[in-house]
Parts: sequence; C-alpha cells; structure tokens
Amino acid sequence: MIEILSVENMRKSDAAAIAGGTSGRELMRRAGEAIFHAVSWRGPVAIVCGSGNNAGDGYVLALLLRKAGIPCCLIPLSEKRSADGGFYFDRCAEAGIPVRPWAGAGSLAGAATVVDCLFGTGFRGPVRGAAREAVLAINQCGAYVVSVDINSGLDGDSGMAECCVRSDLTISVGSFQPGHFLGMARDVMKRKINCPIGIAPVDPPFALVEEADLRPLFPPRPHFSHKGSYGYLALIGGSLRYTGAMRLASQAAAAMRSGAGVVKAAFPASLYPVIAPALLEATAFPLPDRDGSLLFDPAALRELTDHTRAAAFGMGVGVSDAAAQCLSWLLAEYTGRLLIDADGLTMLSRMPEHEALLRQAGERGLRVILTPHLLEFSRLTGKPAAEIQADPIPLARDYAEKTGAILLLKGPTTLVTGGGQVWLIDAGCPGMATAGSGDVLSGVLAALAGWMEDPRMAAVAAAYINGKAGEAAQSASNPVSMIAGDTVQAIPGVISALTR
Repeated sequence: MIEILSVENMRKSDAAAIAGGTSGRELMRRAGEAIFHAVSWRGPVAIVCGSGNNAGDGYVLALLLRKAGIPCCLIPLSEKRSADGGFYFDRCAEAGIPVRPWAGAGSLAGAATVVDCLFGTGFRGPVRGAAREAVLAINQCGAYVVSVDINSGLDGDSGMAECCVRSDLTISVGSFQPGHFLGMARDVMKRKINCPIGIAPVDPPFALVEEADLRPLFPPRPHFSHKGSYGYLALIGGSLRYTGAMRLASQAAAAMRSGAGVVKAAFPASLYPVIAPALLEATAFPLPDRDGSLLFDPAALRELTDHTRAAAFGMGVGVSDAAAQCLSWLLAEYTGRLLIDADGLTMLSRMPEHEALLRQAGERGLRVILTPHLLEFSRLTGKPAAEIQADPIPLARDYAEKTGAILLLKGPTTLVTGGGQVWLIDAGCPGMATAGSGDVLSGVLAALAGWMEDPRMAAVAAAYINGKAGEAAQSASNPVSMIAGDTVQAIPGVISALTR
C-alpha cells in the first residue's frame, strides 16, 4: 500500500524532519533534485513561481536544468520568498538564469515545458489576481505542463478546486496527499508520481490500495471444500419499478463468481416471472408483497437469513413503510454481516437516532457495511454535500467511529474506513456513471463479505474489483455506451489477476 498523508500530517512531518536535524534548505534541495530526475526535460523550460517553498523547489530545479544545459527561465509572480527559497533564488541569479516578471500569457511564449510552482498542498480557497491569470494561461499555452507538489489551485485534502492547473504530470514531493486522488484530481492530472525525500510521517497515514495488497485475500481454494465453505448470502431488494437492481447484484455475486457459495436472491413474489429467468446460479427466494412492493414478514425474513454469513439490503427495494420495517428487523435480529445500500440507506437516514441503532447493532455482534454515494452520505450525516466534498476523510472516519459501521464512500476514488484506518481505492471510470453500477458493487461486496475474514478488507477488495472491472469494461467499449452489465462481464478477469 502507498502511504497518503493529509495536508496537516505532511506539515507536521515536514516540521518534525527539520526539528530532527534535516534543514529546510536540504529538504528543498532534495525536492528539486527529485523533480529534475523524474522528467525527460524538453526545453525551453518556463518555471512559474509563487512566493512559498513550492517556488523554492522550482529555483533548485532551475539550477539543475542550467547545469544540464537545458535552457530555462524563472517567472515569479511575487517578489516575496521564503528564507530557504530566497537562498536558492540568489544562486539562480549568480548563475545567470533569466528572470522574467509575469507579464500575462505572453510570458509563456516559446516554452516547450511549463513547470507549475505557484502553490503547494497547503493552498486553500479560490485563485485570484495574477495567480488566476497565470493558471488560465498555463492551461491554454499548449506546452507540456509539470505541476510540482500538486496542481496549483487544487485542495490538497479534497481534490476540489474552482480553478486549477491542468497538468500532464504532477510530481508529489515527500508523500501523496488525498487531493491527488479525490474529487477532481483524475480530471486535472494526466499522470502523477511521488518522489520521497526522506520525510517520515508523524501520524498514521492513509493507505492507497494496490493490487499486490489484495492478492493475499485470494488464496488458492482447497479441493477439500464445498459451497458451504464460502458462505450463504441473501440479497434482498427489487420492486415493481426496479427489477434490474436484483438481477445485476445477483449476477455479480453468483453468476460472475465473486466467490459466494450460495446466493439467495430475495425479492417481491409477484416479480418472480421477471427476475427468476435471470437467476442462473442464484436461488430465487420470493418474499410476500403487495403490488410489487415488499411486505414485512418476520418469519420469511428469518427463514431467508437463517445460516447466512452476509446479507445485502436495499437495491431497488423502494422506500415503503414495510421495507423500512424489514430493515429495522435486520438491524435488530440479524447476526451476520449486513450491507445496506441504495434505498436502504435512504430509509436508514430517516430512522430516528439511526446512529444509535447502528451502534447497538454492532454491540450485539452485527457488522454493518454502508455504501453511500455523496448525496446518500449527506442524508445520513445531515451535512451539506459541499461540506462533505470539501473534507471527506475526517467526516467519513468520524461517522464510522460514532456508529461502529464500516463505511464505503463511493466517488471517483472510493474511501473505506471502519473508524480507524482509511483506505483509498483509486479505481473506476466515467463509464460507471450509469444506473446499476452500485448494484454490481453490492453484489460483489456481499459475496466477499460472506467468505472473507475481515469485512473491512472485503469492502476494500470489492471497491477495487468493481472499479477495475469498470475500467476494463470501458476499455472494451467507451464511456458513453458502457452499461453496468458490461462491468459484470469484466469481474472474472479482475479476480483472475488477484488469484494468480
């Protein structure tokens, strides 16, 4: 796993390194050298600088470019400099490196490469004045753009920006921050790399998940095993208006072999002629209903969930009072692992003191996994979506800590947390922004939760498998034409890679 440091953790870690005897000037030198060696430089190079240490990295880079015989110039937007940055700026002046004060977009004319050293990861808020003018000019200049630390204007914790540099390459220095992955990051960075410079994290870092991290979760299956070895699970959902949700979830969990031993697909009985023909490996379990909507029948729910290791509730089930009673029964009576998604999350958010209900369910042994997208998480927390988007990791971790639930917060990069460690899963694609993608994830996650030992890692693995399957499906199709069923078809290939 790759370490991800919050902006505050990075600030503290940088300060600790300096307090431990590594000077800020030395760290700046290391940063400049790392940046220099990370790029196949094409000159002339224009280095656009702000006033902080990010600019200092650019000054060191300029010295190295000059030494290598690559033509370059500095374009400072401010005469202010940090103490360490000022030291290297003076060395640039002694070396005769041209300095061009910012004079509009024309300042970048003739540059083959533009280096963005305006702001670092600590930047917050909108970009204004000459800096905004420079950002817009960089985005329109047609040169190869390298952003140092993070794209100027992009928030280092949230990956959100009103205006920011769009880079061909972003070079993180020391450690990646969440903003390199969350929010808009994948839309404004074509490629990103990290260059360590010897800064150890002070606080526990977040973890960016890689394929190698998940392979131990998929050991060879022994010959001496049977379907019961890998768990019975129940998928509960569907309604007259949303029959496809259950078909997609069932296919992902059973027909597409996400590892479940037996899948019981439970849905309103009157929908049997529509849903049952799509269930090949899954077992149909019709539930009492009225006009295609579930009725609350505790005996049927008990029979359905008896001896299951995991259950998923909410996919296309609707938000009727009876469906809400079914969810309340599961929270109060079920003892396996309960995944709540889609309509289930909406009903949960409407329950009085739902956080206490989740906490009580956990105290009696139920492991609850919630899979909201941004708006669903907004309903659960009562916080505006914009507030969550501006600071998603602390809010997700706090909610998981308060409720005892495992939270999988869906987005361009998915977050998973059980209240302590935070995992980032940088997988998925624009083609997945289509109806049914969440139902596929629910099917995969329900299956993994049924046989994996740690439900948190089941959530991590499911997010990875779903995202990578989506990427494979988009590669075989395109972002416009792709549908959720395409993701289902690509799941076996992703799991094959994890089991090699």
